Amino acid sequence: MIKHKDHFHGSDLEKIEKIYGIKKEDIISFSANVNPLGISPMLKAGITEQIDCITTYPDRDYVKLRQCIANYCSIEVENIIVGNGSTELISLFVQIEQPKKAMILGPTYSEYEREIALGGGKTIYYPLREENDFVLDCNHFISKLSEDIDMLIICNPNNPTGTAIDTHSMRRILDACKECDIFVMVDETYVEFAENVDKISSVSLTRTYTNIAILRGTSKFFAAPGLRLGYAICSNADLLQSINRRKDPWTINSIAVVAGTLMFQDEQYIKTTRALIKSERDRLFKLFEESTRFKPYKPEGNFMLLKILDDNITSGMLFDKCIRQGLMIRDCSTFPYLGENYIRFCFMNPEDNTKLASLLLG
Repeated sequence: MIKHKDHFHGSDLEKIEKIYGIKKEDIISFSANVNPLGISPMLKAGITEQIDCITTYPDRDYVKLRQCIANYCSIEVENIIVGNGSTELISLFVQIEQPKKAMILGPTYSEYEREIALGGGKTIYYPLREENDFVLDCNHFISKLSEDIDMLIICNPNNPTGTAIDTHSMRRILDACKECDIFVMVDETYVEFAENVDKISSVSLTRTYTNIAILRGTSKFFAAPGLRLGYAICSNADLLQSINRRKDPWTINSIAVVAGTLMFQDEQYIKTTRALIKSERDRLFKLFEESTRFKPYKPEGNFMLLKILDDNITSGMLFDKCIRQGLMIRDCSTFPYLGENYIRFCFMNPEDNTKLASLLLG
């Protein structure tokens, strides 16, 4: 086994090439959490016909793109703001809100804490507990909210645990946060993969709560991480105005605008994606649930967290074993509250999923 301290993100294929000598084209990334179907057929067919869009600046207000997103999310267009991936929007909301103290549900995506720190703020974590299968205890969580917290950040469904907070519980959290004057940022990157999106998504709550912003992107569900197209949904007009004043113009390029107006309308692609992910999610959860080597946590998105039950095996060892077969999983030891006995993998096509499961269970 190669001895190194690297931990690989799903996009770090060049690093893999260098360390393991495996061509990135030969790697199946179970770490990137990207839709295995690839980009929307409607996008693929339509983008070439509109390639001349790059000869002109995009509409500064992105009216057509925002209207497509509004139709897709069944929400008012004035409540939508677009950005250069959800990463830019996370940064902008943090910059405007300037939290001195933020609470994050962990383990989760590291970018939240980084942005808080860049703004000079302090981050505290509320740990999702393994004994609860990483499902939030809403009553206990609400009891820990206080007026010295400025911002709450929730990934829903959460990465890497795959667990989710339903709309009813989110409403209770928003009520408690309103009393404490806490702004809530909900990252819904993976919600579109859920079996019942409306049960988990907080989009409908933005109509009655002004202390929430929902962030989404096109990197995962629409398999377009290189497009760098994200959007936020928020009904706080003053906050959106502040963000629009601060953000650079034309951070969304003309090709991303055209791509967005095509992909959000591809209903067959959206339906096919959800059917595939549900089928593989159910199949693989049952498969690992019957195993004595792993404990799976019930996933709501397009990936699953596993706890390694064999004390003689670490997440690093399994990463090494899999990558040598061209299968890249996520070693979760760098996530807060997770040690060297957790791995995560996303659901790819059935043949590749079976190959990975056989390797892990064999």
